[in-house]
Amino acid sequence: MEQRTVRGGPGPHDAPGSADPPGQRHAADARRRIPRTDDLLRDPRLAAAADRLGAHRVKAAVRQAQERARAGGIPPERVPQHALDLLPGTASGPRPVINATGVLLHTNLGRAPLSAAARRAVREAAGPTDVELDLTTGLRARRGRSALAALRARVPAAGAAHVVNNGAAALVLAATALAAGREIVVSRGEMVEIGDGFRLPDLLVSTGARLREVGTTNRTTPADYAAVTGPDTGFLLKVHPSNFRITGFTRSAEVADLTGLGVPVVVDIGSGLLAPHPALPEEPDAATQLRAGAALVTASGDKLLGGPQCGLLLGREDLVHALARHPLARALRVDKLTLAALEATLTGPPTPTARALTAGPAGLRARADRLAAALAADGIDVRPVGSTATVGGGGAPGVTLPSAALSLPEPYAAALRTGRTPVVGRLEAGRCLLDLRAVPAEDDDRLAEAVRSARTGGEGPTA
Repeated sequence: MEQRTVRGGPGPHDAPGSADPPGQRHAADARRRIPRTDDLLRDPRLAAAADRLGAHRVKAAVRQAQERARAGGIPPERVPQHALDLLPGTASGPRPVINATGVLLHTNLGRAPLSAAARRAVREAAGPTDVELDLTTGLRARRGRSALAALRARVPAAGAAHVVNNGAAALVLAATALAAGREIVVSRGEMVEIGDGFRLPDLLVSTGARLREVGTTNRTTPADYAAVTGPDTGFLLKVHPSNFRITGFTRSAEVADLTGLGVPVVVDIGSGLLAPHPALPEEPDAATQLRAGAALVTASGDKLLGGPQCGLLLGREDLVHALARHPLARALRVDKLTLAALEATLTGPPTPTARALTAGPAGLRARADRLAAALAADGIDVRPVGSTATVGGGGAPGVTLPSAALSLPEPYAAALRTGRTPVVGRLEAGRCLLDLRAVPAEDDDRLAEAVRSARTGGEGPTA
């Protein structure tokens, strides 16, 4: 008798349900098509990334992409590109951002952006340099001599110059070298907090000096300083209250009023303005204070100067040399990259900070109109608006700068901050404003693309 086999059902040796459903077979086939790790690491794009970022970081991104493909989140052929998308642009943690806050010197964004000349100088100085070597004689030379010469050239009123690692360090070095165990006379109205909870009185007392406060919060006269100045006085300190203003019934002593009291006058101008600036008529500058008789001026390099983070000391040759030879100076010294960036800032073309400070309102509005029109053509809810920018970084309190901005729906703020090209704006009246004063014109295309990505990237808002 003929035997017949019924196809499609389980055979005599098959367990019930052993045949994979079509969906499972498809998933298993997809998993088999996921590229192997060693094959992915030979991909020229990922190999180049390993040279730039390190093999460990690239391998971790590859495995993350493979796991997502195994979970069905991406097709196998997308694994190489997804691994690339997971990688950062640089090997360091901080990510480059576009500063559209309207604050030119935003402390949380690293204050002054370096000029192209300074960035090139940093790259050149990253290898071996003659930072402490005279190539002509083969002997040791003064560290950072060309940067210090450039600083002197920008401030001819200074007999000498020295550089330390930030503005607070400059004041600490001066207090330690000139007033440890002695008194520093300072007005009560200038006992400021410099940010993040750091207070000037605490900073100065930590050096071993004693503070002698004179005057009141709103009024201090030259006679107040004269009444307490004596043999135990290390120096008289004038501090520019750069992050606030006191108005009304006020008075303060000028540097010229204090120079005849027989002790050095040290002026902390804070923001790093080396010479008067027409846009900031009330902001103190180093040249003016030195011509008025200040023995020493301290300032920051990463504020209105537009350079790297560093502290500047400018003034009488004997005082500056004494500070430079103090043992603490070694602990506060700057590296070769800072020296290179500082010199290029001082001798090179206008910095991004200088350009932002002098940008014309009409040009800013024209940029906002052009960007808004291009983005609106893509269906994005955007409009150009007038805006007001500030200096920031503890400089020029109360000074506002007319500007222009792109106005977007509020959800764009978070989407832009977390995008592949992070953009930091500000919220105002329920809208996200992208102020253009601190955004270089050459970054307009990047800014527009970031807005488009925030809308279409899947996580961003829709218009």
